[in-house]
Amino acid sequence: MKHSHYLDEEAVAITESGARAATIRTVIGKKDGAPNFDMRVVSIGPGGQSPDHSHPWEHENFILNGRGTLEVEGEVVDLKPGDITFIPPNAHHCFRTVEGLELI
Repeated sequence: MKHSHYLDEEAVAITESGARAATIRTVIGKKDGAPNFDMRVVSIGPGGQSPDHSHPWEHENFILNGRGTLEVEGEVVDLKPGDITFIPPNAHHCFRTVEGLELI
C-alpha cells in the first residue's frame, strides 16, 4: 500500500523539444510495485505546453485544474477542470495552456 500527497513526489522538468513550463510527477509507478501502470501528474505553467509527440501507448487524462487546449491529430478541444480525455496510441498530441493546467 502507498498513501501520500502528490506534492511529496519530485516534479521533473519535461525537457523534450517543444515543451515549455511543464513538469511531471510519477506518483505511482514501478518503484511502488506497479509493473503495468504509471499514475502521473503533469503540470504546465501559464503559456506552456507539452511537446507535440506520439507514442505506442494511449493516454487517459483527468483535468484537475486550470484551462487549456488539447490538440490530437489536428482536432483541438478546450479543457477545464473535471474534463476527461482519451488519446489513442500513436496519435500526435499536444497540451497547451493560457492560465496553467494540471492533469492526471
